[in-house]
Amino acid sequence: MSALAPSRLRGRLPKRLRLLLAGVVPVLAALVPLGVQAPAQAAGPSYVALGDSYASGVGTRSYIDDGTSCQRSTYAYPYLLAQQKGYTLNFKACSGATTSTVTNSQLSAVVSTTKYVTISVGGNDAGFSSVITECAQPGWMSNCDGAVNTAQSFINNTLPGRLNTLYASIRSRAPSAVVVVTGYPRVFMGEDCNAGTWFSPSEQTRLNQTADLLNGKLSAAAAARGFKFANPTSRYIGHAVCDDVEWINGLSNPISESYHPNRLGQSSGYTPLVSPLLVGAA
Repeated sequence: MSALAPSRLRGRLPKRLRLLLAGVVPVLAALVPLGVQAPAQAAGPSYVALGDSYASGVGTRSYIDDGTSCQRSTYAYPYLLAQQKGYTLNFKACSGATTSTVTNSQLSAVVSTTKYVTISVGGNDAGFSSVITECAQPGWMSNCDGAVNTAQSFINNTLPGRLNTLYASIRSRAPSAVVVVTGYPRVFMGEDCNAGTWFSPSEQTRLNQTADLLNGKLSAAAAARGFKFANPTSRYIGHAVCDDVEWINGLSNPISESYHPNRLGQSSGYTPLVSPLLVGAA
């Protein structure tokens, strides 16, 4: 049987049905447009994470394969904050970074349209990892006090100038950005439970005092530029190395994981500390 031509079909339909179809078809066409696309999602405010291993996420044991040795982690607080707040992250923090390497290798990511910046730096300038290594040895074969004295002298006399120069560069590159400087927790709680290290209680006290001294200089330099400061000291009390719930790794394998915040240290330590500060950009 041959198909009926449209004109012949219209002729066979009752007039009332023809009128109904004439009204319904245009409505359906309007309701079901061709090629519907979901609306584009606007990019979130730009956020640049600068700094060293405490910001990149060393200690979390899981790192992004980005072709570098920076050991950036999706468990690090910059990544967690960006996910939480919907910010667009430019993750530049890198293991081993100093004020100099931040200036030379990371700072170019901060531009006039950057809304938020976090920065963790200063520990490597003071040689804190070398101090830890020296003090971890038995007392008869190490000079922990000498290493601590050298680090504290550097923090008091040299580091402030480096911080002021770097912070001034950040402010000049992003005049309206909200900048949060993050400090360092006290690593020790007075007891050493790790086989292979020999930290005495007095050495642990001096190392914690060095972290406090460093935080004081970071806070002062931040305030001088109108930056916010996130001090993790009180938040990590009860979660140092050898505490019942460690947020900081003790001596680990590989050695680079040692004395850095673990996943809980990043998610429960730094993230809720920095989160309320990383707001308010115009």
